Amino acid sequence: MRGEALRGRMFPRRGPVFAALTVALCACQPQSADDGRSDAARNFPVADRPVSKAAQDLFASEVQRDSVNEATVVMDLANIEPGMSVADIGAGEGYYTVRLAERVGAKGRVLAEDINPAATERLGSRVMREGLENVSIKVGTAENPNLPANSFDRIFMVHMYHEVSEPYAFLWRLRPALRPGGKVIVVDVDRPTDMHGIPPALLFCELASVGFRLTEFVRKPELQGYYAQFEAVGARPAPENITPCRVSGDTQAD
Repeated sequence: MRGEALRGRMFPRRGPVFAALTVALCACQPQSADDGRSDAARNFPVADRPVSKAAQDLFASEVQRDSVNEATVVMDLANIEPGMSVADIGAGEGYYTVRLAERVGAKGRVLAEDINPAATERLGSRVMREGLENVSIKVGTAENPNLPANSFDRIFMVHMYHEVSEPYAFLWRLRPALRPGGKVIVVDVDRPTDMHGIPPALLFCELASVGFRLTEFVRKPELQGYYAQFEAVGARPAPENITPCRVSGDTQAD
């Protein structure tokens, strides 16, 4: 699938669509107190997958990304409009932060979050240098994005979700930050999680486990992967009632 023909394609909610890929719900095993996990994560299931190490040089430069209109494509798919409040999780050097700030305008707000204090310092310098008065910056953790409740129309996680080591705790704490009708946007690559990507079926399963429903799935070359959009449905499950996902087999989607 290529180009604008992919716009708005909905991923089916029923029936298997991934070849040779098994996604299952597995029982959550109790964790010992010396397992190396933080207290903030221990009540949640362990992710049954490897996690990519943070890397700065996997993706093209901002000039190269703009040459294929990457951010514009993503913001158009997400229907970003002036006046919106958005969060950029894993903001890094601010490629999306600064472009979102321009799109939402003076009446909109952007919260840029990263778990790396050095990255947030560099981003803070950039925000000041470029005079982006509608941008705030916050440091998060592996278990908690530290977002204010009921605050965002869109929450972006672009080429970073595969680095989240505690996805169930992280997503559970992220969910209350959405406003009614808000959406979570994930852009990533269809490859194993230890190779800086995540198979779509695994992504869908992990978000579904904390009460998110897929509303749009698009593949585009400009994204270096795929665009997935989710909305919160039903009640948020208690941490001890979250059933984690397990993936085995070939992770290449049809």
